[in-house]
Amino acid sequence: MPIVSIIAEYFICWWVTLFIVLPIGLRTQAEEQNVVNGTVKSAPARFRARRVFLMTTLVAAVIYAIWFVATRYFGLNAFTFPQVVPNFD
Repeated sequence: MPIVSIIAEYFICWWVTLFIVLPIGLRTQAEEQNVVNGTVKSAPARFRARRVFLMTTLVAAVIYAIWFVATRYFGLNAFTFPQVVPNFD
């Protein structure tokens, strides 16, 4: 598999994982009872970008590794799973 494809697939996995990891451990300004003027109450009190990006990278790496092994070594793909939608031919 070309390295460009691996990087592209990992980036897609990382991007989707980012939005899953982003709200984990988030404390809003309303929860901290320290709402800054001009912001909404649901804004993060302290955004920890380094922690979010590190956690996203680790989780995405595990997910991508599992997917890579399943497709590369076990031959699983979209065509090996049973058809979920009925065929109306």
